[in-house]
Amino acid sequence: MLTIEDFVVVVYCLIDDVVTALQRRVRLRSRGFAPALRDSEVLTMVVVGELLGIDTDEQIWEYFRRHWRAWFPTLGSRSQFVRQAANRWRVRQLVHHGLATVLGAWDDDVHVVDGVPMPLCELTRAARCKRFRGLAATSYCAAKGQYYFGLKGHVLITACGVITAITVTPANTDERDAAWDLVDGVVGLLLGDKGYISQFFRAGLRPGAIQLETPLRRNMKDPRPPAQIGVLMTVRRRIETVIGPLTERLHLATVRARDVFHLTGRVARTVLAHTLGVFINRQLGQEPLQFDGLLAA
Repeated sequence: MLTIEDFVVVVYCLIDDVVTALQRRVRLRSRGFAPALRDSEVLTMVVVGELLGIDTDEQIWEYFRRHWRAWFPTLGSRSQFVRQAANRWRVRQLVHHGLATVLGAWDDDVHVVDGVPMPLCELTRAARCKRFRGLAATSYCAAKGQYYFGLKGHVLITACGVITAITVTPANTDERDAAWDLVDGVVGLLLGDKGYISQFFRAGLRPGAIQLETPLRRNMKDPRPPAQIGVLMTVRRRIETVIGPLTERLHLATVRARDVFHLTGRVARTVLAHTLGVFINRQLGQEPLQFDGLLAA
C-alpha cells in the first residue's frame, strides 16, 4: 500500500515518463504557447482524482487547490484547468496505449470483450432528453433486466484485466458491429457472451489470427469438452472484475458529458486511471484489479 503522498508521486512519475517519451516522436501541441500547468501535471490530477472517486473536473480542481497547491504551484483558475483537462483527451489515449503496451495488452493471446450500459436518464424521460440527441437510443440491459435510454461502452481486456481498447456507441448498436473497432491489432483467443454468436462475425475475424469462443444457446449442441467450456467461462468472467471498478469506482456508466468531445475525454481518463491502477498494483506485487489495496488507510 502507498500513502497518498507516495501515490501522487508515483502517478506523476509514471505519466511524466510516458509523456516525455511521446514528445520525442509525436507533436502533442499543434500551436500556441505551452500552458503554465504541464500536461503531466494535469493528467496526474485527473487520474488521482478518478482513483479517489472524485469524478468531475471542478471537484478535482477544488481538491488539489485545497490540499496540494504547494505541489502544483502553477495551478490556475478552475476554468483554465477544466479547459486544459478537456483538451488533453488525445494525450490521455496515447499515455494509456503506452502503459498498456508495457503491460502486454497486444502481446496477450487471450482477450475478453463485453458491453457496458451507459444510461443518460430514466426511460420515461427519454423523449425530453437533449443530450446526445441523434446518438442515444433505447436498449435492454440483461444484467439488470430492464430497458434504458443512452449509450453503450464496449470494452476489450486481456485475460489479466488490462484494458486493450474501448469504444462507445448508441445503446442499440449490435455488440458484434462494435467489436470490429476493438479487435484490430490483437491475435489469439477472443471470448465473449452469447451476444457475439454469429457465423458472419466469426468468419469476418482474421482467419488463423483470432479464434472466437462463446457459450452456446440452449438449442445449440456444444461439441466442446465440458472441462474446456469451464475454463473458457472462468476466463470470460474476468471482464466482470474489470467492469465492476470501471462502473462503481471510476463511474464509467455515469455520463456527465453533454457532447461527444467531452465524453471522449471522460472515457479516456477513466481508462487511463484503470490502467495506471493495474500498473501500480503490478509494481507493488499486489492483485492487479484490487484497487482498494492501492492506498493505506
